Amino acid sequence: MSTIEINNTAREYRSIQAMIKELEAEADALKQEMIREMDSLQVDELAAGEYTIRYTLVESSRLDTAKLKAAQPEIFDAYTKKTTSTRFQVA
Repeated sequence: MSTIEINNTAREYRSIQAMIKELEAEADALKQEMIREMDSLQVDELAAGEYTIRYTLVESSRLDTAKLKAAQPEIFDAYTKKTTSTRFQVA
């Protein structure tokens, strides 16, 4: 690929990323609209034609690593596993 082709590809990539961001904002607005409707009806499940919409509370437990590291750094170090990953960025 030439520099011009890479530049054009990067420009197209950034344009598509911007479109994705706009669509995600639109999707979030629609989601919030459905949540407001469900809240007004005081329901956590709603049948709407071919769709069933659910808005439920989900509880989970997670380890507070910052607190563990501060309180027991040797245990934190003993059970910490380093990983390597790649990152792609067009700036």
